[in-house]
Amino acid sequence: MLRWLVAVLSHSCFVSKGDSMFYAVRRGRRAGVYRTWAECQEQVNKFPSASFKKFASEKDAWAFVRAGLPGQEQQPPPPPEPAGAHSLPAATQGNGSQSEEPEINVLCCSTCKRPYEPSTSEEHIAKRVKHDELYSLPTVSEDKFSYMGDFAVVYTDGCCSGNGRNRARAGIGVYWGPGHPLNTSERLAGRQTNQRAEIHAACKAIEQAKSQNIKKLIIYTDSKFTINGITSWVDNWKTNGWRTSSGGSVINKEDFERLDNLSKGIEIQWMHIPGHAGFPGNEEADRLAREGASKQRS
Repeated sequence: MLRWLVAVLSHSCFVSKGDSMFYAVRRGRRAGVYRTWAECQEQVNKFPSASFKKFASEKDAWAFVRAGLPGQEQQPPPPPEPAGAHSLPAATQGNGSQSEEPEINVLCCSTCKRPYEPSTSEEHIAKRVKHDELYSLPTVSEDKFSYMGDFAVVYTDGCCSGNGRNRARAGIGVYWGPGHPLNTSERLAGRQTNQRAEIHAACKAIEQAKSQNIKKLIIYTDSKFTINGITSWVDNWKTNGWRTSSGGSVINKEDFERLDNLSKGIEIQWMHIPGHAGFPGNEEADRLAREGASKQRS
């Protein structure tokens, strides 16, 4: 009788008709917001001190997760994302299919960058990236780096005003924490585009991590293009002589070559986080990137 009652209560708590609920994982194998209990369960089952909760709205779910991210505690909840913008904050490993996103120069929005990027229909085989479990809430060590488990945490962002125009100005932002000496705001060298800025912001963060002898790094970025490129598409591009499935040249070949080379010798978890959604780490990286875009080229 007791087992039957537990089963009924579990079902009523975690199964919603039409998958209309949002399952927030603050502490688990991968923090984030999931649309089904099965996905949530994969992250928290047998995970030490797992923290998760079901919500009726995505806004409330993200607010719950946000409290567990580095530098997010005691902050007001973020505003809801635009309709259709919901995504999981992770793209680190697996063998699923994604679509290859070519660089497309389009005009920026009023906040200096595109919130979403178009995609084509190319399938890929995802690149496996080592993925250790994150066992604790973020902590700030004596060296002022934030950690999740033994992974240092950094936020990166790229910005380009006038993206696609002759007078475009691009900048990169790298945010390690409040007042951190490695926080970076620089003008992007070379071709001025938003996607190049996103890639090179990540490159800068990895260079800095290696200079501090950091062996494990979590990179939070709102650029799915960068995450998919480095975790999935780059292997196929190299195999195909740096050509896409349609036969065209990879526009960002040099940029991804640099990112791919820098990624060797360090364990990286790539985490997607919604842009312009009130997450302080992402907002600070965005601010640094916009400041960098206003600077003169070095």
